[in-house]
Amino acid sequence: MTLELKHISKRVGADMHIHPTDLKLERGSFNILLGTTLAGKTTLMQLMAGIAKPTGGEIWFDGKDVTKTSVQKRNVSVVYQQFINYPNYNVYENIASPLRVQRMAESEIKSRVGKFADLLRLTPMLGRKPSELSGGQQQRTALARALVKDADLVLLDEPLANLDFKLREELREDLPKLFHDRDCIVVYATTEPTEALLFGGSTAAMSEGRVTQFGPTGEIYRKPQDLTTARVFSEPPMNVAKVTKSGRKFSLDGIINWEAAGSLGALADGAYTFGIRPHHVLPEKSSPSSIKVDGKVKVTELSGSESIIHFDMLGNPWVSLTHGIHAFSAGEKAELYMDVARGFYFGPDGRLIEA
Repeated sequence: MTLELKHISKRVGADMHIHPTDLKLERGSFNILLGTTLAGKTTLMQLMAGIAKPTGGEIWFDGKDVTKTSVQKRNVSVVYQQFINYPNYNVYENIASPLRVQRMAESEIKSRVGKFADLLRLTPMLGRKPSELSGGQQQRTALARALVKDADLVLLDEPLANLDFKLREELREDLPKLFHDRDCIVVYATTEPTEALLFGGSTAAMSEGRVTQFGPTGEIYRKPQDLTTARVFSEPPMNVAKVTKSGRKFSLDGIINWEAAGSLGALADGAYTFGIRPHHVLPEKSSPSSIKVDGKVKVTELSGSESIIHFDMLGNPWVSLTHGIHAFSAGEKAELYMDVARGFYFGPDGRLIEA
């Protein structure tokens, strides 16, 4: 069983919401759509489900062209960021509703509802109406209703975004377990790179209606094939600056210089783009390949366990992310160190240069 998008696209008026996209998702896989708001994640999910019709291309499921098949005739479940439950049904009937549509036997309905209510810690609330539940309990009810259907395709559109921190962390841990032995395709949309890394599986990085890269999540994080993907997969945003290579040296604005290590030394002289994630720019030297950069602090965010320092680095807005408390005042000069061995180098075309 596979879900295959063949050159699928979606245009609304003069605007291209999804550019021609090819994507193949396998049975039993957990897939993440990662991108900022308006990157096209929801639209792509709607195309997968049959809620929206493509402007061009085809959608194949389990070897059959389902491009023109309505969502009602597809075995698909969707959970949205804004939890949706039937207000006049109690939790039990909300969860059971898709099974009743299938005219399933009452004994089987009772067994399935009980199983997923237990998994999602809803058993004590089965007799309550949605208005009597907390936001987290309502979202768990929506998740249970999606899971109980035993759909071939489960689409989760930022389902944890509106939950409080503690519950969000609990459900992040639970979700992969819920699908561990399910013979279905799961697609999970998120704006958070840390969430994608936590879930693992495969990730499709998205930007402005395009899938810029698709593959194993860890691989895309370690080797983004272009600058756009690298930016999508970095939170806080990746630090970027123009550099010049001359001989075996890289130079940033003629002030910060470092050795072109390994195969980078064989690159042609010229202009390149250097990118480094904020957690490799620190207030202390962390490795022999760390070099000093001076920055003018704009603002410091202290969370108690980590510090985020926004600073101006030779005209570039950069960010440092580090564990512990590092209090800098706005306007203060900060001495920071970037580990150039952890950086990425991109050519004039924006493509990653393998170091």
